[in-house]
Amino acid sequence: MNSLKTICKIPIIRKWLRRRFQPVNKEVKVLGLRFHNPVGLGAGFDKNARYLSELEMLGFGFVEIGTVTPEPQRGNDKPRLFRLAQDKALINRMGFNNEGVKKIAVRLRSWQTDRNNSRRMVVGGNIGKNKQTPNEKAHEDYEICFRELADCVDYFVVNVSSPNTPGLRELQEKDALRNILSRLQFINQRRAVPVPLFLKIAPDLSESQLTDILALSDEVSLDGLVISNTTVSREGLLSRADKVQSIGSGGLSGAPLFNTSTAVLKYIHQHKKKQFVLIGSGGIFQSADAKEKIEAGAQLIQVWTGFIYEGPGIVKKISDDL
Repeated sequence: MNSLKTICKIPIIRKWLRRRFQPVNKEVKVLGLRFHNPVGLGAGFDKNARYLSELEMLGFGFVEIGTVTPEPQRGNDKPRLFRLAQDKALINRMGFNNEGVKKIAVRLRSWQTDRNNSRRMVVGGNIGKNKQTPNEKAHEDYEICFRELADCVDYFVVNVSSPNTPGLRELQEKDALRNILSRLQFINQRRAVPVPLFLKIAPDLSESQLTDILALSDEVSLDGLVISNTTVSREGLLSRADKVQSIGSGGLSGAPLFNTSTAVLKYIHQHKKKQFVLIGSGGIFQSADAKEKIEAGAQLIQVWTGFIYEGPGIVKKISDDL
């Protein structure tokens, strides 16, 4: 990405790359936002909003930055990102490494001033809590991030589903989640123009937990769900068991996640009572994968591990096929 940023300073190369990777414009209008195409990049890649111009040039209809926390955070010890090439999968335990919300907000505002607001790529802000913040005070971290980024991003995603921050997934329980989301919506609805608010959920939830999330989504008037985050499961992998065991803990993403995340997406779509937006994520590599997510109920999709394995042409390939 640093090399891409460097060569993009040369106008003729920038022009060639844009022509090579930009898909046909297939605008999608969702929640008052105009997405150039429905293919986005999930959170965790451009954590600090450093590469928005380069990712826009590669054709992404939207990019989700973060996960952002109030204070800068180094994340977990390295090594913390691993390939399971035989499975077309990744395991990561990054631990919300980011430069902190204030520095990221400055960078986002600088990027916005360089863009034509009517044409710029949609940017989402994925927000979380610092590792040292106890769960009973987690809502304070989410509120800080929301207030700092509300004028810098087009939508928010509340991340309580990463497996790499100790105790974070406990915040997916109904009462804890209600406390966070209701406080954010209280702030949000007092803005002149509220920012769409999404919740990102884990693929490992039971049906009763999914039912609770659906009820809570209606109660606090969420705008949508991102389905899903990485999984802690290691079932059905082709990679050697000793290799997987030696890697240790972390969230698994990529092809092995596809069926589970799509099943959760389909369940939510079939059981939701109110209309809200679903972003399908997990194991998308080809246009057939994207189509299956859309048929399961997604209006937008996100790639991540597929981007790593398929390369920078993935957006054009999927979007043009759709």
